[in-house]
Amino acid sequence: MYTTVNENGVLNNYATEPQVYCAEYPAIWEQRNYVIQGAIATMFVTALVLVAFVVS
Repeated sequence: MYTTVNENGVLNNYATEPQVYCAEYPAIWEQRNYVIQGAIATMFVTALVLVAFVVS
């Protein structure tokens, strides 16, 4: 555990920070998966709204 003591003698515990890395642009097949997931989510929400409208 990493700790530091400030000038007043107060002990501070800090979380260890993970290694920073740059994000990579998604591949073509990942982009297609995101489009498919978005389309399915849109259809699901549309179906929920239509069912709620029909029931009420």
